[in-house]
Amino acid sequence: MRRLGLYLGLVLILLPLGFVLAGVAWTPHPPTLMGPQRLAAPGMDHPMGTDWFGRDLLSRVMVGGRATLAVAATAVATGGLLGTAVGTWAGVRGAVAGEFVMRGVDVLLAFPTVLAALVLATVWGPGILGVAVALAVANIPFFARLARAGAMTLHERHYVAAARAVGAGDLHIVLRHILPNMASPLVVQATVSMAGAVLAEASLSYLGLGVQPPQPSWGRMLQEAQAYFYLSPWPALFPGLALATLVLGLNLVGDGLRDLLDPTLRRLTSARLATGRAHRSGRPQSR
Repeated sequence: MRRLGLYLGLVLILLPLGFVLAGVAWTPHPPTLMGPQRLAAPGMDHPMGTDWFGRDLLSRVMVGGRATLAVAATAVATGGLLGTAVGTWAGVRGAVAGEFVMRGVDVLLAFPTVLAALVLATVWGPGILGVAVALAVANIPFFARLARAGAMTLHERHYVAAARAVGAGDLHIVLRHILPNMASPLVVQATVSMAGAVLAEASLSYLGLGVQPPQPSWGRMLQEAQAYFYLSPWPALFPGLALATLVLGLNLVGDGLRDLLDPTLRRLTSARLATGRAHRSGRPQSR
Protein backbone atom coordinates (compact mmCIF):
# COMPACT_ATOMS: atom_id res chain seq x y z
CA MET A 1 0.00 0.00 0.00
CA ARG A 2 2.95 2.35 0.56
CA ARG A 3 3.75 2.12 -3.13
CA LEU A 4 0.18 2.54 -4.35
CA GLY A 5 0.59 6.31 -4.76
CA LEU A 6 3.87 5.80 -6.61
CA TYR A 7 2.33 3.34 -9.07
CA LEU A 8 -0.76 5.52 -9.55
CA GLY A 9 1.45 8.54 -10.19
CA LEU A 10 3.47 6.65 -12.80
CA VAL A 11 0.26 5.67 -14.61
CA LEU A 12 -0.98 9.27 -14.56
CA ILE A 13 2.34 10.51 -15.92
CA LEU A 14 2.39 7.95 -18.73
CA LEU A 15 -1.04 9.01 -20.03
CA PRO A 16 -0.16 12.58 -21.15
CA LEU A 17 3.46 11.60 -21.79
CA GLY A 18 2.29 8.96 -24.25
CA PHE A 19 0.31 11.56 -26.18
CA VAL A 20 3.31 13.90 -26.26
CA LEU A 21 5.73 11.21 -27.44
CA ALA A 22 3.27 10.04 -30.08
CA GLY A 23 2.96 13.62 -31.29
CA VAL A 24 6.66 13.69 -32.13
CA ALA A 25 6.13 11.17 -34.93
CA TRP A 26 2.43 11.47 -35.83
CA THR A 27 -0.61 13.69 -35.35
CA PRO A 28 -4.10 13.17 -36.81
CA HIS A 29 -4.01 16.64 -38.41
CA PRO A 30 -1.42 19.42 -38.69
CA PRO A 31 -1.72 21.32 -35.39
CA THR A 32 -1.82 24.75 -37.06
CA LEU A 33 -4.15 23.81 -39.94
CA MET A 34 -7.42 25.77 -39.79
CA GLY A 35 -10.65 24.16 -40.98
CA PRO A 36 -14.32 25.00 -41.49
CA GLN A 37 -15.57 23.10 -38.41
CA ARG A 38 -15.23 25.66 -35.65
CA LEU A 39 -15.81 24.70 -31.99
CA ALA A 40 -16.94 21.24 -33.11
CA ALA A 41 -17.74 18.63 -30.47
CA PRO A 42 -15.62 15.45 -30.27
CA GLY A 43 -16.34 13.09 -33.15
CA MET A 44 -14.76 10.56 -35.44
CA ASP A 45 -12.74 13.07 -37.48
CA HIS A 46 -11.77 15.15 -34.45
CA PRO A 47 -11.71 12.96 -31.29
CA MET A 48 -11.29 15.99 -29.00
CA GLY A 49 -13.18 18.49 -31.15
CA THR A 50 -11.85 21.70 -32.66
CA ASP A 51 -11.11 25.23 -31.47
CA TRP A 52 -12.44 28.57 -32.73
CA PHE A 53 -10.18 28.44 -35.80
CA GLY A 54 -11.17 24.88 -36.70
CA ARG A 55 -7.83 23.39 -35.58
CA ASP A 56 -7.82 19.81 -34.31
CA LEU A 57 -7.56 19.77 -30.50
CA LEU A 58 -6.06 16.30 -30.26
CA SER A 59 -3.17 17.31 -32.51
CA ARG A 60 -2.64 20.54 -30.58
CA VAL A 61 -2.68 18.76 -27.22
CA MET A 62 -0.14 16.23 -28.50
CA VAL A 63 2.19 18.92 -29.84
CA GLY A 64 1.53 21.49 -27.09
CA GLY A 65 2.79 19.23 -24.33
CA ARG A 66 6.15 19.03 -26.08
CA ALA A 67 7.05 22.63 -25.28
CA THR A 68 5.70 22.39 -21.74
CA LEU A 69 7.74 19.28 -20.89
CA ALA A 70 10.87 20.52 -22.66
CA VAL A 71 10.89 23.85 -20.82
CA ALA A 72 10.09 22.26 -17.45
CA ALA A 73 12.71 19.51 -17.80
CA THR A 74 15.39 21.96 -18.95
CA ALA A 75 14.64 24.37 -16.12
CA VAL A 76 14.67 21.68 -13.42
CA ALA A 77 17.85 20.05 -14.77
CA THR A 78 19.69 23.39 -15.00
CA GLY A 79 18.45 24.72 -11.68
CA GLY A 80 19.10 21.38 -10.01
CA LEU A 81 22.69 21.14 -11.21
CA LEU A 82 23.54 24.74 -10.31
CA GLY A 83 21.73 24.62 -6.99
CA THR A 84 23.31 21.30 -6.00
CA ALA A 85 26.78 22.56 -6.90
CA VAL A 86 26.33 25.81 -4.96
CA GLY A 87 24.75 24.13 -1.93
CA THR A 88 27.34 21.37 -1.77
CA TRP A 89 30.19 23.88 -1.99
CA ALA A 90 28.59 25.97 0.77
CA GLY A 91 28.17 22.91 2.99
CA VAL A 92 31.74 21.71 2.55
CA ARG A 93 33.50 25.06 2.84
CA GLY A 94 32.30 25.89 6.34
CA ALA A 95 29.93 28.16 8.19
CA VAL A 96 31.19 31.61 7.14
CA ALA A 97 31.42 30.95 3.40
CA GLY A 98 28.26 28.87 3.50
CA GLU A 99 26.23 31.58 5.21
CA PHE A 100 27.47 34.18 2.73
CA VAL A 101 26.49 32.03 -0.26
CA MET A 102 23.12 31.05 1.20
CA ARG A 103 22.13 34.67 1.75
CA GLY A 104 22.58 35.17 -1.98
CA VAL A 105 20.42 32.09 -2.53
CA ASP A 106 17.75 33.61 -0.29
CA VAL A 107 17.72 36.68 -2.53
CA LEU A 108 16.92 34.42 -5.50
CA LEU A 109 14.21 32.74 -3.45
CA ALA A 110 12.59 36.09 -2.72
CA PHE A 111 12.57 37.15 -6.38
CA PRO A 112 9.18 36.30 -7.99
CA THR A 113 9.33 33.95 -10.97
CA VAL A 114 6.68 35.85 -12.93
CA LEU A 115 8.57 39.13 -12.45
CA ALA A 116 11.80 37.48 -13.65
CA ALA A 117 10.00 36.13 -16.72
CA LEU A 118 8.57 39.60 -17.43
CA VAL A 119 12.04 41.17 -17.23
CA LEU A 120 13.53 38.54 -19.53
CA ALA A 121 10.62 38.90 -21.94
CA THR A 122 11.30 42.62 -22.06
CA VAL A 123 14.99 42.04 -22.82
CA TRP A 124 14.77 39.03 -25.15
CA GLY A 125 11.14 39.13 -26.23
CA PRO A 126 8.45 36.58 -25.36
CA GLY A 127 9.46 32.96 -25.91
CA ILE A 128 10.44 29.74 -24.25
CA LEU A 129 14.05 30.83 -23.62
CA GLY A 130 13.11 33.53 -21.12
CA VAL A 131 10.62 31.20 -19.41
CA ALA A 132 13.23 28.42 -19.14
CA VAL A 133 15.83 30.78 -17.66
CA ALA A 134 13.34 32.24 -15.16
CA LEU A 135 12.22 28.78 -14.02
CA ALA A 136 15.81 27.55 -13.77
CA VAL A 137 16.74 30.51 -11.54
CA ALA A 138 13.64 29.88 -9.42
CA ASN A 139 14.67 26.24 -8.83
CA ILE A 140 18.24 27.00 -7.73
CA PRO A 141 17.40 27.94 -4.09
CA PHE A 142 15.44 24.75 -3.35
CA PHE A 143 18.25 22.46 -4.51
CA ALA A 144 20.93 24.66 -2.92
CA ARG A 145 19.37 24.60 0.54
CA LEU A 146 18.72 20.86 0.37
CA ALA A 147 22.25 20.13 -0.88
CA ARG A 148 23.86 22.34 1.76
CA ALA A 149 21.96 20.62 4.58
CA GLY A 150 22.96 17.20 3.25
CA ALA A 151 26.58 18.17 2.69
CA MET A 152 26.92 19.63 6.20
CA THR A 153 25.54 16.43 7.73
CA LEU A 154 27.58 14.04 5.62
CA HIS A 155 30.77 16.07 5.96
CA GLU A 156 30.91 15.14 9.65
CA ARG A 157 30.65 11.39 9.06
CA HIS A 158 33.55 9.10 9.96
CA TYR A 159 34.05 7.76 6.44
CA VAL A 160 34.57 11.32 5.16
CA ALA A 161 37.14 11.93 7.91
CA ALA A 162 38.84 8.65 6.98
CA ALA A 163 38.97 9.62 3.31
CA ARG A 164 40.47 12.98 4.21
CA ALA A 165 43.02 11.29 6.46
CA VAL A 166 44.35 9.23 3.55
CA GLY A 167 44.81 12.34 1.43
CA ALA A 168 41.55 12.60 -0.54
CA GLY A 169 40.74 16.09 -1.79
CA ASP A 170 37.47 17.97 -1.50
CA LEU A 171 36.39 17.16 -5.06
CA HIS A 172 37.01 13.44 -4.56
CA ILE A 173 35.11 13.45 -1.27
CA VAL A 174 32.16 15.30 -2.78
CA LEU A 175 31.91 13.07 -5.86
CA ARG A 176 32.62 9.77 -4.09
CA HIS A 177 31.04 10.12 -0.66
CA ILE A 178 28.73 13.14 -0.36
CA LEU A 179 26.74 13.33 -3.59
CA PRO A 180 25.89 9.59 -3.81
CA ASN A 181 24.63 9.59 -0.21
CA MET A 182 22.31 12.57 -0.68
CA ALA A 183 21.03 11.56 -4.12
CA SER A 184 17.69 10.29 -2.77
CA PRO A 185 16.36 13.64 -1.44
CA LEU A 186 17.64 15.38 -4.57
CA VAL A 187 15.71 12.96 -6.80
CA VAL A 188 12.55 13.55 -4.77
CA GLN A 189 13.08 17.32 -4.99
CA ALA A 190 13.58 17.07 -8.76
CA THR A 191 10.27 15.24 -9.15
CA VAL A 192 8.37 17.77 -7.05
CA SER A 193 10.11 20.67 -8.81
CA MET A 194 9.17 19.18 -12.17
CA ALA A 195 5.50 19.35 -11.21
CA GLY A 196 5.88 22.97 -10.16
CA ALA A 197 7.82 23.83 -13.32
CA VAL A 198 5.12 22.32 -15.55
CA LEU A 199 2.46 24.36 -13.80
CA ALA A 200 4.61 27.51 -13.84
CA GLU A 201 5.34 27.16 -17.57
CA ALA A 202 1.64 26.77 -18.29
CA SER A 203 0.91 29.86 -16.18
CA LEU A 204 3.53 31.94 -17.98
CA SER A 205 2.31 30.73 -21.37
CA TYR A 206 -1.21 31.67 -20.28
CA LEU A 207 0.08 35.19 -19.67
CA GLY A 208 1.61 35.27 -23.16
CA LEU A 209 5.26 34.97 -22.10
CA GLY A 210 5.93 31.45 -23.36
CA VAL A 211 5.27 29.76 -26.70
CA GLN A 212 3.91 32.23 -29.22
CA PRO A 213 1.03 31.51 -31.63
CA PRO A 214 0.33 29.72 -33.85
CA GLN A 215 2.47 27.08 -32.12
CA PRO A 216 0.45 25.38 -29.35
CA SER A 217 1.20 24.89 -25.69
CA TRP A 218 -1.16 23.80 -22.94
CA GLY A 219 -1.14 27.12 -21.12
CA ARG A 220 -1.58 29.09 -24.34
CA MET A 221 -4.47 26.82 -25.37
CA LEU A 222 -6.23 27.55 -22.07
CA GLN A 223 -5.81 31.28 -22.61
CA GLU A 224 -7.21 31.06 -26.15
CA ALA A 225 -10.16 28.91 -25.02
CA GLN A 226 -11.19 31.30 -22.26
CA ALA A 227 -13.18 33.59 -24.54
CA TYR A 228 -15.20 30.71 -26.03
CA PHE A 229 -15.76 28.57 -22.95
CA TYR A 230 -19.53 29.11 -22.83
CA LEU A 231 -19.86 28.28 -26.53
CA SER A 232 -17.75 25.10 -26.29
CA PRO A 233 -15.90 23.75 -23.22
CA TRP A 234 -13.78 21.26 -25.21
CA PRO A 235 -10.88 23.61 -26.11
CA ALA A 236 -10.32 24.27 -22.39
CA LEU A 237 -11.22 20.83 -21.05
CA PHE A 238 -8.65 18.63 -22.77
CA PRO A 239 -5.46 20.72 -22.32
CA GLY A 240 -6.52 21.45 -18.75
CA LEU A 241 -7.11 17.76 -18.13
CA ALA A 242 -3.72 16.84 -19.58
CA LEU A 243 -2.01 19.47 -17.44
CA ALA A 244 -3.82 18.43 -14.26
CA THR A 245 -3.12 14.74 -14.87
CA LEU A 246 0.60 15.32 -15.40
CA VAL A 247 1.01 17.58 -12.35
CA LEU A 248 -0.98 15.20 -10.12
CA GLY A 249 1.07 12.25 -11.33
CA LEU A 250 4.37 14.03 -10.68
CA ASN A 251 3.30 14.99 -7.17
CA LEU A 252 2.21 11.43 -6.40
CA VAL A 253 5.50 10.07 -7.71
CA GLY A 254 7.41 12.59 -5.60
CA ASP A 255 5.51 11.60 -2.45
CA GLY A 256 5.93 7.91 -3.27
CA LEU A 257 9.68 8.26 -3.83
CA ARG A 258 10.01 10.17 -0.57
CA ASP A 259 8.25 7.38 1.35
CA LEU A 260 10.26 4.74 -0.48
CA LEU A 261 13.72 6.30 -0.17
CA ASP A 262 13.54 7.92 3.27
CA PRO A 263 14.81 5.38 5.85
CA THR A 264 13.13 7.27 8.71
CA LEU A 265 9.72 6.97 7.11
CA ARG A 266 10.37 3.31 6.30
CA ARG A 267 11.15 2.55 9.94
CA LEU A 268 8.12 4.52 11.13
CA THR A 269 5.83 2.69 8.71
CA SER A 270 7.25 -0.69 9.73
CA ALA A 271 6.71 0.13 13.41
CA ARG A 272 3.12 1.15 12.76
CA LEU A 273 2.45 -2.04 10.80
CA ALA A 274 3.97 -4.15 13.58
CA THR A 275 1.81 -2.35 16.18
CA GLY A 276 -1.31 -2.92 14.10
CA ARG A 277 -0.55 -6.62 13.70
CA ALA A 278 0.10 -6.97 17.42
CA HIS A 279 -3.23 -5.32 18.31
CA ARG A 280 -5.14 -7.47 15.83
CA SER A 281 -3.60 -10.67 17.15
CA GLY A 282 -4.20 -9.70 20.78
CA ARG A 283 -0.52 -9.98 21.72
CA PRO A 284 1.31 -7.27 23.69
CA GLN A 285 3.70 -5.17 21.65
CA SER A 286 7.31 -6.26 21.99
CA ARG A 287 9.80 -3.66 23.16
